[in-house]
Amino acid sequence: MKIIEFFELSIGRWRSQRSGHHLAFAHFEEVLSTIDIESLSHDDPAVQEICKLYDADLSSITHPFRMTWEGESDWDDKPISGSTVLVPIPDSENHSTGKLLREKGYAEIIPAVGKYHLSDDGIFTLVTEYDLAAAEERIWFANPNLRFRVSLIKTSNGKGVTTASFSSEIRSLSSSTS
Repeated sequence: MKIIEFFELSIGRWRSQRSGHHLAFAHFEEVLSTIDIESLSHDDPAVQEICKLYDADLSSITHPFRMTWEGESDWDDKPISGSTVLVPIPDSENHSTGKLLREKGYAEIIPAVGKYHLSDDGIFTLVTEYDLAAAEERIWFANPNLRFRVSLIKTSNGKGVTTASFSSEIRSLSSSTS
């Protein structure tokens, strides 16, 4: 699988079930959510703003997208929701490695730059270092409508794990009625 295929396969609405282990609190959490991933154009104002923020050349980016989520956690009574814009910048000829610019990070709610790698067997790995932590995510497709995600939040020195989670995500297929 090529990185372009990976990003294109990710576009759509996903129903996600995540199991998380918060090791610092000795707590297990279950989260059910809907994730919408939509493709954005290079001339989208949010994409241009992120490129400006990181001094990135618009001609160097590929397949920018917005991810929006809404969900419920058994740990918190408040609904979980958010949105972020992500801009991939490949740094290899075959686009299998590069940077992923984020409007908001995963482990800390600040702008963040992650490094991605797509392995030969189609596993997308993203490592993002923050001020106080580091996040590592791995995403892969079992088929075009089923994907899996494993996430770790590590201490800033990378030696301790504070959170580990596993998600299964199923694409919402719209049925057209005429």
